[in-house]
Amino acid sequence: MIEPKELSLAGHDGVEKTYILTKFPAVAGREILTQYPISAMPKIGEYKVNEEIMFKVLKHVWVRTSDGNDLQLSTRALIDNHVADWEVLAKIEFAMLEYNCSFFANGRASTFLEGSAQKGQQWIIQTLMGLLEQFSQKNKQPSQL
Repeated sequence: MIEPKELSLAGHDGVEKTYILTKFPAVAGREILTQYPISAMPKIGEYKVNEEIMFKVLKHVWVRTSDGNDLQLSTRALIDNHVADWEVLAKIEFAMLEYNCSFFANGRASTFLEGSAQKGQQWIIQTLMGLLEQFSQKNKQPSQL
């Protein structure tokens, strides 16, 4: 574990669990951070890629069990058994990004994601407008003069 940090979260049932977040090793961190934001954008990334990155993120998270042992969340079964629900899972993922990436800290993640969403939206609009122009020119009937 690299620089472990505890995080307590409660699920819908109100039961609180302690998760241990750790820093990513350099190469794993680079892989995660270059793929995670893009794979999470609807219609641009694919869910399976985003899911693979989620598993890579969670391999750097441990859960403290009721008997005091720390258990690495390294498989789908361990995640499903020790993370209360999808919202807690999302909070863990976000906490890991904040903990591992300075540009996500102190609320800057929402600014980063808003900027990415705006750029993506602008690109989509430009692409669609270009296609609309191309198709409208092809559909014009030649003049009968």
